[in-house]
Formats: sequence, C-alpha cells, structure tokens
Amino acid sequence: MAAHLPGAADVVIVGGGVMGTSIAFHLAEAGVANVLLLERNELGSGSTSKAAGGVRANFSDELNIALGARSLEAFARFGERPGQEIDLQRVGYLFLLETADQLELFRESTRLQNAAGQPTRMIDVDEAVSLAPILAPDDLAGACFSPADGHCTPESVVLGYATAARRLGATLATGCEVLGIDALGNHITAVRTSRGDVRTGTVICVAGAWSAPLAELVGVELPVTPLRRQIVVTEAIPDLPAGLPMTIDFSSTFYFHREGPGLLVGMSDPDEQPGFHLNRTDTWLPRLTEAMTRRAPSLLDVGLTGGWAGLYEVTPDHNALIGEADGVSRFLYATGFSGHGFLQGPAVGEIIRDLYLGREPFVDISPLDARRFHTSAARAERNIV
Repeated sequence: MAAHLPGAADVVIVGGGVMGTSIAFHLAEAGVANVLLLERNELGSGSTSKAAGGVRANFSDELNIALGARSLEAFARFGERPGQEIDLQRVGYLFLLETADQLELFRESTRLQNAAGQPTRMIDVDEAVSLAPILAPDDLAGACFSPADGHCTPESVVLGYATAARRLGATLATGCEVLGIDALGNHITAVRTSRGDVRTGTVICVAGAWSAPLAELVGVELPVTPLRRQIVVTEAIPDLPAGLPMTIDFSSTFYFHREGPGLLVGMSDPDEQPGFHLNRTDTWLPRLTEAMTRRAPSLLDVGLTGGWAGLYEVTPDHNALIGEADGVSRFLYATGFSGHGFLQGPAVGEIIRDLYLGREPFVDISPLDARRFHTSAARAERNIV
C-alpha cells in the first residue's frame, strides 16, 4: 500500500536509492520532523539496484578516500545501525597493473590512503595471483591491494536505511513522480507530484542520472550525464576461493567478484554513447571476451546465467556534486558519483544532514560544489573503472 502523501513537509528528498534513503535516515535520526522522500518507481530500483556492490576507500583523491573510509565504517556496523544484514564481504580490492606509470600512480594513491589510516599496500604479481588464482599473470607488473575493502548487497542497504527512516518518522512515498518545483522569488514553496502537491521550503536532489532535468526546474545546473554500464553473472565455478577479492584489471577495466557460486563480471565500454539506455546489448561482449582472454582465460569456458544494464551518473571530472545551490533557497544536491555513489552513500547521508542543519560536516566538501566547473576547480579521480 502506497504511503500517504502529506500536504506539507519540512524537507523533500527526490530519489529513493541509497543516497535518498541514507539521507532520510540521517535526517530522521537527527530529529528532523516531516521528512518526505519521493521515488517515482520502487525504492532502490534505479542505479542502486544495478550496482556491482563494491565498497572501498581505494581512491587517488583525499576527499574520496575520506568518503570511502567513513562509509566503510558505517557498512561494518550496519547490523547495529540502522540494523540490517547486508552480506558485507571484506575480501579486499585488487587492482592489477601493467605499466610503470600505473605502478607510480597507485604508489602515490597508496601513500594517501596509508596517511588516512587505510591498510592499502603494493604487492608483487605472485601475491596477486595467490589472492586471485584464476588470473593469468602475463604482462602484469604488480598490483595494489586494499584488504579493508570489499562488497555487499545494495538492495539490503536501501532496505535497512528505509526501514529505519520510517521507524524514526520519515515518510517514503513510492510511485510518486516529481512534475515540478514551485518557487516564490528565489524561495522554494512546493513540489508538484503525480500524486498531488507538497508544500516545502527545502528540496534535496538525489535523483542520480536523472538529476540534471530535476535541477533545471529551479534553474540550477548540475552537469550529470547518464551512461549505460552492463554486468553479467556467471554459472557456478568450482574451487573459487572464499576470499576472492574484488579484482580490477586497470588497463582494460575488466573486473569481477564472487556472486554466490559464480562471478559478477563487468567492464566499461568506451564506445557507449550517453543517454538513458537501460536495455541490455551484446555490443560490449567482444571487448569483454578479449579482456578475459588476456587476464582470466579460464572464464571463457564458463556460461552466463544473467545480467543487467544500469546507468552511471557521470560528471566531467568523475567526481561527485555535493552542496547547496546559491541561486534558490533551499536546494541541496548529492549526485554525479560516476560509479562510486553506492559505496559513498553512508558518508553522504551524514554530510547532507549536516548541511541541512547548518553543521560542519566531518570533511570539507566544498571542492565538490557544482560551481567548480565555472571556476577551473575541477579535480580528477583516477582510481576508477
């Protein structure tokens, strides 16, 4: 049964993925009354449900390291707060490296991660193969391993946050599409939806790949581009190590981790064109087959049981957009995570809570303000696939 849509709310969150539910939980936990989340489909049905589920602090940018580390702490305690089993597997992240330039890139990011308290280390090829025995070591020069990282179940994270947010008094309305945002001068006054209007003075945009058109309703520019990414799941593979890391071939972007008795497998497709393409295609599979042939040829004999397509929400510098618009009051946003949104969901929930309440967040997120692209302050995240 759909939740009753109130006539007014102190804050309206648009988007019911990990970001939206995390923010709803953190606001309700902090005692904010009349929190309303709007999701046009079902909770977690957008990009969150299509995520590979990786969680990590292995990044090349200090701010992303901080967001990942804070979220890892939250994922580790998720069973107690908010209270949900998420099948967290801290098997580590293993980046496979082929060139001297790649080795130096990851040496530098490893130094940053170590300075932040993360146990990341550079390892040789033999140790990489011992961690992931299905690898073919040809042409590898070394690897980077972050043992505190891993993967968990995105749908369970959304369920945990949503259940706790409702328990704390938030309203989460599904099947409710936002049609417009009204403002008087530069002050938001209401959100118009497919189920009626809601009076409010605050909107939080966490609509993922759909954020740009939502922000345009109030004259805010969020440079977010939708880009399809696809994943396949293999049949059971005998003798897979229980502790097989999330493994990424950095040159090709081919990656895999355990999914039940088989593997979840994906990679980027440089020929993919931007757009809201959610259908599965086979056009990327020859490139995937080529990467498997080089790096894990035994997988060529393994059948596939299924797969899916989802959307990355990409920004020009592959870093998130987090902040509050200055042209309209109050419009907050957290979007454009370029493939690492799920894993930063807990930390971003805290940050948006604090921005709403006028508190100082645990980390300075001013570099992620959307206006950075007008001031030449963009910063590139390199440890991505």
